[in-house]
Amino acid sequence: MEIDLSAKVWDDRYKNNDIGWDLGEVSTPLKTYFDQLENKELKILIPGGGNSYEAIYLFQLGFKNVYVVDLSKTALTNIKNRIPSFPENQLINGDFFDLNDTFDLVIEQTFFCALNPNLRTKYVEKMHEILVSKGKLVGLMFNVPLNDHRPPFGGNKQEYINYFEPFFEIKKMETCYNSFGNRKGKELFVKMIKK
Repeated sequence: MEIDLSAKVWDDRYKNNDIGWDLGEVSTPLKTYFDQLENKELKILIPGGGNSYEAIYLFQLGFKNVYVVDLSKTALTNIKNRIPSFPENQLINGDFFDLNDTFDLVIEQTFFCALNPNLRTKYVEKMHEILVSKGKLVGLMFNVPLNDHRPPFGGNKQEYINYFEPFFEIKKMETCYNSFGNRKGKELFVKMIKK
């Protein structure tokens, strides 16, 4: 079955506020992680960031090298409208797989589960490509089956280990203790370092 996950589909979802995954705020596990980061010079990417409360939170903490890439122009405009000082060139309207840049840290938040599952190997390879030596991939991944024919597509810890282990040293992949509301018990907090 063909799954339409085109830029138009995603942009229409933002225009129509059909964004059930959007928490309306920075997720607690990521906020907790961000609050202990000290190096404000880190170059950070949030792929498929959408309204990206995470990017806004980091920017307001003083991290000025935060980038968001998303297929939805509407989502990126929402960020710019909320934080007019957010640099326009750091809001990238495009496909994650077309990025030609490197980052110290990539934040995973509902992006992996939004991609067609047949792109998972490509996702891992692209993450490895865009991270600097010893760069980190940190964030949340669903540890439940979820949907087959539309996002979010779920998965499980063993599946993720199989994908990531050839390219990353998995420092942490465990059930998240401080998930948001109905996500409790369904998320893994992951922290991986590029091999």
